[in-house]
Amino acid sequence: MILTGSEIKAQLGNNIVIDPFHESQLNPNSYNLRLHNELLVYEEIVLDMRRPNRYRRYTIPEEGLVLSPNQLYLGRTVERTETYNLVPMLEGRSSVGRLGLFVHITAGFGDVGFRGYWTLEMFAVQPIRVYPGVPIAQIFYHTIEGSITEYDGGKYQNNRDIQPSLLFKDFEEHKDPQMRLSFGQEMSR
Repeated sequence: MILTGSEIKAQLGNNIVIDPFHESQLNPNSYNLRLHNELLVYEEIVLDMRRPNRYRRYTIPEEGLVLSPNQLYLGRTVERTETYNLVPMLEGRSSVGRLGLFVHITAGFGDVGFRGYWTLEMFAVQPIRVYPGVPIAQIFYHTIEGSITEYDGGKYQNNRDIQPSLLFKDFEEHKDPQMRLSFGQEMSR
């Protein structure tokens, strides 16, 4: 089940932390999260899963910044969240989607116990001007059944900034050449 807005508010300080929290951003069954004023853009022509990729940091000025089509932009939320005993989910706001801006390409699913800022994987269908502080996404919460194992110590836990892909660390974990080979083969299926 999905928590209502009033239940999100009731769970604040217990199973849900949203910092900063403003009641004006609370919806009937979600909470609006705002776009921070910085973006990362990869500098590589070909991105490589096995190594860190270079990127450049941009600041979104108050007068806005135009995002170009066919370019991935990584942003983050102004709000830092923590979630316990619930599954947090992130979706782009429909008003933003109707302007052709994808806010998260694949990573809208959060883990129980996640603590940090949400990195936004933004992709524009056509040129679009974005502004710092705009409500760009909404977080909502699912209840869960069964024993809970919290996300702890993962690559993105307790982040303090926009997080580029850290997938290369998964390859590093497989030090055994045979494991590395099978990991690569699994990925190609």
